[in-house]
Formats: sequence, C-alpha cells, structure tokens
Amino acid sequence: MLDQLIMDNYLLVLKSTVEVYVHGTLEASNKEIKDILKENLNDILDMQEKTYNEMTKYGWYTTNNVESTTIKETINKIKNK
Repeated sequence: MLDQLIMDNYLLVLKSTVEVYVHGTLEASNKEIKDILKENLNDILDMQEKTYNEMTKYGWYTTNNVESTTIKETINKIKNK
C-alpha cells in the first residue's frame, strides 16, 4: 500500500510540474529559454507516461473503457468548434 501511495503522490507532482512547464513555455519570450522549457516539458511527460504505465501494471490506476462511437463524437465536436 505504501508503494501505491508513493506512486500516487509522484504522479500528482508530475502532473503539477507539467502545468508549470506549459505555462513557462507559453510565456517565455526568449527562444533559448522556450526551447529549454519545451525539452524539460517533454521529459516530464515521458516520466508521467512511464509512471502511469507502471501504476496500471499493478492495478493502482484504473481507467474506464469508452465506446469508440463516443470517442469519435467527441473528436467531431472538438473539430467543429
């Protein structure tokens, strides 16, 4: 149970860090700084994906399956905005 709690907290930290890097990347006016932030953002996204995959492997992070028609409808709504 302790491992799951640690992974839950780690995933939350990664998600929060993504938000910081996204805002920093959007607001950076210097290309060099923007590029560094984008690279770090990609690194954090990779870490988040690996953490998510590890958690799902142990059943610590579950998702619900969604019908493909629902996914297609949602994509169409987004495209038509």
